[in-house]
Amino acid sequence: MVLHPVLEAGFLICGTFTVVLGTVHFAMPWLLDFDGAIPLDGDSLRPLTLFIVTYQTKRSDIRGIAQIMNHAVSYTLVSIGIVDLLASRWLAAWFAPYLLAWIAGWWFLRAATQRHMGSRPGDRLVAAGFTLIGVFHLAVAVS
Repeated sequence: MVLHPVLEAGFLICGTFTVVLGTVHFAMPWLLDFDGAIPLDGDSLRPLTLFIVTYQTKRSDIRGIAQIMNHAVSYTLVSIGIVDLLASRWLAAWFAPYLLAWIAGWWFLRAATQRHMGSRPGDRLVAAGFTLIGVFHLAVAVS
């Protein structure tokens, strides 16, 4: 399928940005000093209780969960970026609006959770940028 030049540019920009962001994200535990932020030594953490099961949470568990979630997000970002870069191959398919809506939802969720990073001007700018990526995908989905 041949895309309209504006649509093609939008997917190229979004896809390239997302692949780069996802690739950089793999290094976030090192860049943001997860090990320094979550030291192994310190006071005991409260246990995790799920119904009748109690699990004594350790600091290494928290560090591990942060690493796992970071890498899962990295993998998702790279995947979404590749999907965007290949949009001309699937945009005419029956599932395209659903996939685009899912991607838009992912970006809206990411934008909404940026507030957990703070409320500095840069945080608001990042949230706005992620929202725009979501709006682009949603607009294509409903068009």
